[in-house]
Amino acid sequence: MVLVLCIGDLHIPHRAADLPPKFKELLKPGKIHTTICVGNVCSKVFLDYLRTISGDLHVVAGDFDEFPAPDQLILDLAGFKVGVVHGHQIVPWADPDATSLLQRQMGVDILLTGNTHRFEARKAGTCVTLNPGSATGAYAVAGEGAATPSFVLMDLDGSKVTVYVYQLVDGEVRVEKIDYTKGAAA
Repeated sequence: MVLVLCIGDLHIPHRAADLPPKFKELLKPGKIHTTICVGNVCSKVFLDYLRTISGDLHVVAGDFDEFPAPDQLILDLAGFKVGVVHGHQIVPWADPDATSLLQRQMGVDILLTGNTHRFEARKAGTCVTLNPGSATGAYAVAGEGAATPSFVLMDLDGSKVTVYVYQLVDGEVRVEKIDYTKGAAA
């Protein structure tokens, strides 16, 4: 079992001051094996904070980041090939067909994207695409105001992926669980 934090679109300090306190309470060091950030952390100071959550941090460049990072990553985690991009490269943004094409081009089981600031989980064929949303609830330029703050924890266990979606709704943390099996068609 490998527990992976998927987080992004924080926009600290430009659009948000910090993570919501209820999220910070949940993200204690030592519980999470790997942290993957889909970009737009913005400040190096907050990037350093993400390093405290787990010793294994992977970050791709968002279009507002103030530090160098790769445009995309392909990671091997617990038998899964995980692709990571910010998502501003997908045109039109978040388009299911364009996202599926990128996933096939990268040859990954799971594709993590960001950019829209909205949580989304989609299964296409034998692949899963996840967007953890904005952990701070930062507004998206192309969106309609502030987003619901959210992040994702993935539990990778053999051929099974259990996705836990954490959303801050009306001041309370709500968690939704979604299960996927590697290689199972939609």
